[in-house]
Amino acid sequence: MNLRTLTESLIAILLISQVAFGLTTPGRAAESAKLVVEPVVEKKVKELPPGPLFWRLENFATLAQARSAAGPTSLAAEVAGKVWLFTLGPKDGSTPGGTRVTAIGPIPPVSASEYLLRINRAGGVPGAKTSIHSHPGPEAFYVLAGKLGHRTPHGVAYAEAGMTMVGHGADTPMEVFNAGTSDLDEFAIFVVDANRPFSSPADFD
Repeated sequence: MNLRTLTESLIAILLISQVAFGLTTPGRAAESAKLVVEPVVEKKVKELPPGPLFWRLENFATLAQARSAAGPTSLAAEVAGKVWLFTLGPKDGSTPGGTRVTAIGPIPPVSASEYLLRINRAGGVPGAKTSIHSHPGPEAFYVLAGKLGHRTPHGVAYAEAGMTMVGHGADTPMEVFNAGTSDLDEFAIFVVDANRPFSSPADFD
């Protein structure tokens, strides 16, 4: 066997191996990518405002101003180059000094002796997704960039940049994924039972 024939044979073997292990298929890599979730801010409260409840998102000039204006069910954070105040309360509420971005709701009711309010930021490449899981309370979403997909036993819903989505009630199995062709960046906003695990493995069966 001459050198050229040997080289061609080795290349053929390498290509066959890559196909067998999915290394030459970009879609396979995207399918296995995990959505990256980072906690932003959280707090525990004993009581919630009377319902129906909405998550109200507002922008402030500075983090100090947002924190000063925050109420008992508000969380302030600086994310994506802006200062945000997330407030759980009535739909038509407002915070002095804030610029309203949106309101998400009504949020499915949740009952507990203590509540955890949490803001996460999540994102990833096209095809990235979470494992199937559930939370002990409802989750809401605000999409900063890209296209969000949300799969539950009720079906699949989508939201694009600037849009919101209300999740289902406590203990609903779900999978969150990047449904677009560019990177996803979104807020995941929670009010859950503080005395239960924040996230639990689940399945759709």
